[in-house]
Amino acid sequence: PNKAIVPVPDKRLEELAKIVNPERIQHSTVDFVDIAGLVKGASRGEGLGNQFLGHIKDVGVVLHVVRCFEDGNITHVENSVDPLRDIEIIETELLLADIQSLEKRIERLEKQAKTDKSAAAMLAQAKKLLEHMNGGSLAISFPDRDNEAFAELSRELRLITAKEIMYAANVDEDALAGTNPHYEALLKFAAEKGADVIKICAKIEEELVGLSDDERLEMLEGLGVEESGLDQIIRKGFHKLGLISYFTAGVKEVRAWTIEKGWKAPKAASVIHNDFEKGFIRAEVIAYDDYVANGGEQGAKEKGKMRLEGKEYVVADGDVMHFRFNV
Repeated sequence: PNKAIVPVPDKRLEELAKIVNPERIQHSTVDFVDIAGLVKGASRGEGLGNQFLGHIKDVGVVLHVVRCFEDGNITHVENSVDPLRDIEIIETELLLADIQSLEKRIERLEKQAKTDKSAAAMLAQAKKLLEHMNGGSLAISFPDRDNEAFAELSRELRLITAKEIMYAANVDEDALAGTNPHYEALLKFAAEKGADVIKICAKIEEELVGLSDDERLEMLEGLGVEESGLDQIIRKGFHKLGLISYFTAGVKEVRAWTIEKGWKAPKAASVIHNDFEKGFIRAEVIAYDDYVANGGEQGAKEKGKMRLEGKEYVVADGDVMHFRFNV
């Protein structure tokens, strides 16, 4: 697989930098793993199926790039353009791979259940899940998803179809600011599943590479779009992974720190250094909007916008923070 660590576009960092004038800006990042396309029969080892399926098991969210444009000069492996058929082929392969993993686990659980009550409970849940998946449904739509046994099975088997899915609709230039029937069909399909669809034009994305920020902006405005498809994918992928950013702002650097949504202040401090969590005393917190509206830390302090928060404080996206600690 091609792997890349990608900075998360965040205009808030630029606004903070205008106030602080730091030596450098550090963005949050997302890891992308680009595997080669799966083909029909991948779950049985067609192509390099099993290898690729293994790579997908390791990711947090699956981004499925789907062709939504007609062009006689670009062949399609199925000789016609039909995004919903393409999705069905891929998702069937992912489902078959998960079913194989689950069947093997059930075999082991049946032996353990003879002497172990907890294994018997897990077995009952595994069989229910298998029935659901054998009916052609992904693990993510399993009705009993909140059950602890499901969570354990999903974690242990790294079920691919239990992962969130995002769809990237690869359209031509005409449909980028407008639409086409393939894109509309994908939108309807994704809405029924509660999945995000991001419209991209691979040809345009290629042209944007290497342009300056101003040139990129000008080109996107000319196409009638506000943000490139790739930027949208990075940003939405970041949030889909359950991640948020808090900021530190000083003359050395303005930096976004990546944490999981719901983390409390000491845990959030640990991403800067473990000692910050061990010796946590308190956090000085200014909400991003207050920081910018008052021209920085000093102005926010004067207006009473800085808060002192303790160990139970749940960090919010965009908080500008200083940590006090003692080791």
